[in-house]
Amino acid sequence: MYKIIATAGVLTLVLQSTSGAQSYTEDVPVELGTILVTAGRTPVDKDKSGRAYTVITAKELEEQNVRYVADALRTVPGFSVSRTGSYGGQTQVRVRGAESNHLLVMIDGVDVGETSTGEYDFSGLIVDDIERIEVLRGPQSAFWGSNATAGVVNIITKGGIRDGFEGTARTEAGSDGSSLASLLMRGGGERYDLALSAALRNTGGYNVSDYGSEDDGDRNATLNGKLNVDLTDWLKLDGTLRYVNRRGETDGQDFTFGSPTYGEVLDTDDVTAMEEFSGSLGLTHTSLNGAWTQKARFSGSDATRENEEDGVVTSSTRGSRINARYQSTYAFDALSLLDGHHSLTGGYEWERETFRPSHLDHGFSRDAHSLVAEYRGEFLDRFYVNGAVRHDFNDRFKDATTFSVAGAWKFVETGTRLHASLGSGITNPTFYEQYGYTPSTFVGNADLKPEESLGWDAGVEQAFFDRRFVVDVTYFNQNLTNEITTVYELVGGSYVSTPVNREGESLRQGVEVTATARLLDRLTLKATYTYTDATEQTEAGGARLVEVRRPRHMGSLNLAYAFLDNRARVFGEAIFNGTTVDNNYTTSPSSRADLAGYTLVNAGAKYRINDRFEVYGRIDNMFDADYEEVYGYNTQGRVAYVGVKGRF
Repeated sequence: MYKIIATAGVLTLVLQSTSGAQSYTEDVPVELGTILVTAGRTPVDKDKSGRAYTVITAKELEEQNVRYVADALRTVPGFSVSRTGSYGGQTQVRVRGAESNHLLVMIDGVDVGETSTGEYDFSGLIVDDIERIEVLRGPQSAFWGSNATAGVVNIITKGGIRDGFEGTARTEAGSDGSSLASLLMRGGGERYDLALSAALRNTGGYNVSDYGSEDDGDRNATLNGKLNVDLTDWLKLDGTLRYVNRRGETDGQDFTFGSPTYGEVLDTDDVTAMEEFSGSLGLTHTSLNGAWTQKARFSGSDATRENEEDGVVTSSTRGSRINARYQSTYAFDALSLLDGHHSLTGGYEWERETFRPSHLDHGFSRDAHSLVAEYRGEFLDRFYVNGAVRHDFNDRFKDATTFSVAGAWKFVETGTRLHASLGSGITNPTFYEQYGYTPSTFVGNADLKPEESLGWDAGVEQAFFDRRFVVDVTYFNQNLTNEITTVYELVGGSYVSTPVNREGESLRQGVEVTATARLLDRLTLKATYTYTDATEQTEAGGARLVEVRRPRHMGSLNLAYAFLDNRARVFGEAIFNGTTVDNNYTTSPSSRADLAGYTLVNAGAKYRINDRFEVYGRIDNMFDADYEEVYGYNTQGRVAYVGVKGRF
């Protein structure tokens, strides 16, 4: 498939070059302006939102030569990333000290978290077809339901263009034996647009174990399609379809009680294979001169995971999610009341989740019906409020009600924006936590209760020198009750784990800082810093423990310079993670181990040869830092990548 994608891209470029077709002048993505589509059930200008957000655009991803979404998220305040092993290893993302399944991940508005685990494995997500990444921090369950306890990531893929055609192809190779080929084609007519993309990534990887010498590589194939059609001037159709097939080599841990290597990562011949489908189909109807908007959408996702040992499938799971939703929004003005502009939204959702593990001859399912209401108001063109409430009718759990309120106040005269939000969140037990089973290591608990959370944040954004320098400082505070944790019991010579609801309370608080500066016309700087204090109680009234894999201090610094009339660009970045703790399973019972802090320095450059071709390169971990993100698992040393990108 790699050869097919690369050959197709090169052949198309050659044909375009020899046909005298119109030259492509600049790779400018379709701009969504300053609109956030995830900060509520209706889009809103980012300056009018009281929620803590970050937007990463395709332009920023390309300028930094970013390859993986997980690496892009390392520069987002409040986000910590930990990868178990090589590039194909499980990659978890935690927000503001919360668990990885407290982050709702959507692709084009479709929930892609696995029903088996409740979280999304970022190891399979590359950036080639991405238009922008929207990040919302803080509880968002009032809008999006379960798992949006600590935040939401919505990955918006590239769409088509009207009345034309354009394409992009690129190929890349790395010093670690990796290769990447991708092809994007998009076009359309007067009343429709369409985008199709394909990408294939292979990595040679490295040995994640201290034993043996086998490198653990992975393969990832991704196909994506997106369609928009104006059926009439007032009725629009849109659809998405995505397929991912990936296979990653991993090394397992030895949990044989009494073994001299108990708890250590061994150089085993393990493989994790994943196949993912997701898609959606929606209709949007507008009337009353755009004042009344109705939306109906049907979406679904399906994920199959297989675990292999020495070429034999030892376990597998399959989970799916089907969602149908309808919402109606009415916007109106009440100018006599503080020059007010208002919108009211009401919505209904139905969702069915299914789960089938390989150790059983039957599966499980659960349904939820939800009602959502949202209000959005603007006053005096400087004060903005937003509130929402949601009630979930669950057939397997107690019904739940969540809420969210937020506000922003702009002082145009001083370049100041105040923002604050308060909300509740909920995370339902995963199917695996309820019904999962792994011989000799794990037994589920069908009596688990949902986790509940309450959080708030407040901050100030201040611009200086005509917005050449902008800084935002935000304080956050969030608690968690009914936290699901794991207990261990010695059974038949091995420790067997079982999930239970913890009686104590987890507390997370901290500060997020973001600063951007245009030092010169072509010299830019961006910096982030996060302080996180995340602690948990093993029992009500008990001592508080620092939660694992949550660095107390994190930060990033990026400096970029463009020259030669913007044809060339160089950048350097540093990503810092402070000391953190992790579970050490080499002791019996397990204990805590400190993971030393580290700084990764990356650098890259790109040069646009002409309107059609550019070359680029990137060095990751330039100084070959030795570090751990998960106890016992080695990480990637210094590696360099070079590539060429063509437009047609």
